[in-house]
Amino acid sequence: MDPGDVEYEPVSVKAVLVEMKDTAELLIDLAYSAVLHGSDEVAAEVLELEERMDVLQLQARMSLLMAARNPEDAEKLAPVLGVVGATEKISDAAGDIAKIVLEDIGVPEAMRTAIPEAVETVVRAQVAPGSEYVGASLGGLNLETETGVRMIALRRAGEWIVNPDRDTTFAADDVVLLRGTEMGLSTVYEAVTGDVYEPPDPVDSTIDDLERAVDSIVLMKNMSELAVDLAYGSILFDSEGVAAEVVELEAEVDALKSRFEAWVLRAAGRVEDPITLRGLVHLASATEVISDAALEISEGVLRGLDTHPVVAAAVEESDEVIVRVDVTVGSPLADASLGDLKVKTETGMRVIAVRRDDGDWVISPGPETTVFVDDVLIAKGTRDGAARLAELAGGDESAA
Repeated sequence: MDPGDVEYEPVSVKAVLVEMKDTAELLIDLAYSAVLHGSDEVAAEVLELEERMDVLQLQARMSLLMAARNPEDAEKLAPVLGVVGATEKISDAAGDIAKIVLEDIGVPEAMRTAIPEAVETVVRAQVAPGSEYVGASLGGLNLETETGVRMIALRRAGEWIVNPDRDTTFAADDVVLLRGTEMGLSTVYEAVTGDVYEPPDPVDSTIDDLERAVDSIVLMKNMSELAVDLAYGSILFDSEGVAAEVVELEAEVDALKSRFEAWVLRAAGRVEDPITLRGLVHLASATEVISDAALEISEGVLRGLDTHPVVAAAVEESDEVIVRVDVTVGSPLADASLGDLKVKTETGMRVIAVRRDDGDWVISPGPETTVFVDDVLIAKGTRDGAARLAELAGGDESAA
């Protein structure tokens, strides 16, 4: 759809903001995955989503302008426009990252070979009319539990379903985005498409220490995602404490960007064609834009402005809620690993970060991550899951 063709029509600002938030989070995930795995197909889906975001931001702006009837209204709605603008910046940055792949701006072909095993792959698959999954729901298939593969989005007749739930069904010609290990993806991809999943052949690296660059990209991705999550969380909780964490993360992303750029410049002197590294410079710049946009989202909270009810409601009603829970004395989690207690399986919540009592962060913790008393868990998932996690942690969902 051409954003220039969008005309004003009455829409729920809250509903638009919900979709913008969920789409922005998905865009970051897909854009970095496209670069890490060198996937033109996933990168193309990023640009499809970016077009959808252009339409959403225009709808949001028009509705907000129509709602402002006097200076008092304008004052209250100005921070909402700020959130819309920041979310659009995230979308544009994700599109820039995707173009690194689609326009062959320049990334090492061997990058995929250097990806740590813990980093899952994202693939695009189109549901074949004869697929055994047609008509089946995610819950009925028990897809993630049985295969380790999660459907992160679905596009049907041009309409997106972001964060599909257990009631979401497969239909012929759906385009689905799947995340998981290559072993699990192989099984699901073949069941969905009828074709054999063939990952790209590994490429030997001609660049010394490429693993460090890949680790940095993975860390930038994780920190950018966390900054955006916390920014929306600061609005939901109306918490200056959570917003302050966004400030800290933005500073850490800036420092990481500087170190990454230094690595690229040093590596350029050791490769035959430095142009092959140009895309990595673009990636670093886009990462900074995302973290800056996260800071803009939480700026109203940092300035002590009241969060507009429509924004708070939109964050609360999005497909995934963000919660912050304190691990208290006597909690089953204390001195145990996330894997030991099967936190994700038992609660349905994904712990996306752990903040230690001394202020240090564990970004994207794994099953082996041990949790201690006074740790703060940042998690995403369903509302029911949030309640179960709070009970397990022994504390309440908190605004800090």
